[in-house]
Amino acid sequence: MNKLLKINILLLILLTFSSCEVVEGIFNLGVGVGVFIVIAIIALVIFIISRFKK
Repeated sequence: MNKLLKINILLLILLTFSSCEVVEGIFNLGVGVGVFIVIAIIALVIFIISRFKK
């Protein structure tokens, strides 16, 4: 019974670590997409301002 408990605890720890890595990957992707959107909006604003100055 003690051996089964150790295996279950080990399995729980391994699953927890892998899910944390998945969440970390999702947040890193979200940061990348957010930075891309901000840069695209700034470029669009600069483009619109330059069109009105002509």
